[in-house]
Amino acid sequence: MTAVEGPTRSAPAGRPALVPFPVVDEVTRHGLREEEPETIHLEIRLPGRPDPARLRRAFTEALRRHPRAQVRQAAGPWYRRRYFWELTEEPDPGVDVVTVAAPGPGALERARERCLASAPPLSASPPVRLEIVEDPERPGGTALFLTVNHTALDGPACLRVLATAAELYGGRAGAPAGPPVRAAPGGRAPAAPGPFPWSPSARVAPGTPYGPPGNGLLVADLAVPRRPAGAAYTVNDQLLVATALMIARWNREHGVPPRPIRITMPVDDRPRGVDMPIGNGTRLVEVPFTAAEPASGERGDMSGLLHRTACRTRALKAVPRPQLGYGAALLTAPVAPVAWRAAVARGLRRAAGPWASTTLLSNIGRVPYALDFGDAGRADAVWFSAPARMPRGLNVMTASTAGRLHLALRWSKELLGRQDGERLLELFEQCLGATENTERGTG
Repeated sequence: MTAVEGPTRSAPAGRPALVPFPVVDEVTRHGLREEEPETIHLEIRLPGRPDPARLRRAFTEALRRHPRAQVRQAAGPWYRRRYFWELTEEPDPGVDVVTVAAPGPGALERARERCLASAPPLSASPPVRLEIVEDPERPGGTALFLTVNHTALDGPACLRVLATAAELYGGRAGAPAGPPVRAAPGGRAPAAPGPFPWSPSARVAPGTPYGPPGNGLLVADLAVPRRPAGAAYTVNDQLLVATALMIARWNREHGVPPRPIRITMPVDDRPRGVDMPIGNGTRLVEVPFTAAEPASGERGDMSGLLHRTACRTRALKAVPRPQLGYGAALLTAPVAPVAWRAAVARGLRRAAGPWASTTLLSNIGRVPYALDFGDAGRADAVWFSAPARMPRGLNVMTASTAGRLHLALRWSKELLGRQDGERLLELFEQCLGATENTERGTG
């Protein structure tokens, strides 16, 4: 896959080193809209209260140990052929990386709104902000909110930086947990057939949009879905099926005929240690479902649907592919001024809207870090979310911590309202529970 660190260009003495924008960073940069900030939201809960001064020192040092996180966009003429990151040794003057929020009722909701409403600017290093919030839902507890400009970093990279800060704050360095060991299926299953790749995907039916442009967000704490011992499918496959069922039911409630559903799924092949490449390092694949498959799962063939989904995801993960596909790699080749390529990218995005995937499911899985903040305790909940822009307009994001599944639904206010989000969350919980009921399936 594409390297996220990128080659570093030597700079004159006294000036920051330069790193060219990788493909994902450039494509994201092309599509920025002031009305819809491109933010990563990361929220963790601690049972205790960290000392703000110590946490500031630990987080600043964590940024220093991951220099690719401490960047700003380099200025350049309009005819330049690439964007470049400038790597800085310290936060820029005037940049307050760590802040303490005013306590009180509604503090968590206000912090989430801030995460969605304003992205740290690319013109100042680092494009990252950490906010400490007293948790009104748990006396003595704390919520940490990390807001990141998605042009620079993705969710797993943000989590790695925060894990380093926890190690420095708590004084307990530890290797990240490895992925769960799964029994290998007997023989490699072929990819189950899906819908014709050029047919337009289903769109999430509009609900009741509200307010100015931007994103809305709901978070939930759920049980991790059960699976039979030795099942060939994973929790991630259950989440994919639940997402497809949720959208099929939502669209049916809104009188939309069934269409093929495509779910974009990030795949992260990076190591999780301190040497993890920082940046936007996931590659995107699309998991397809035919128009009839959600109904077949609801009618009793849930086991068959889960196994077909598992075959597709295994096949997609095994195929080497550029992060955003070959088209994006070609579009970002530095053969013309980057401003011209930006205009072409925006035009293509609008034209390709009908063929864009239906939604995005990003599942970090079991959080591999202890996130032990010493006297403030270990994190017992982790939520994260990424921008939900049209034409998708809805993202589903999950992580597993302390034996619980932490779900974030994030949507475009141009598509859905708060009550719509609550209904979708209700449907998702029902559909996720349905993936546990495989007794009638044929496998």
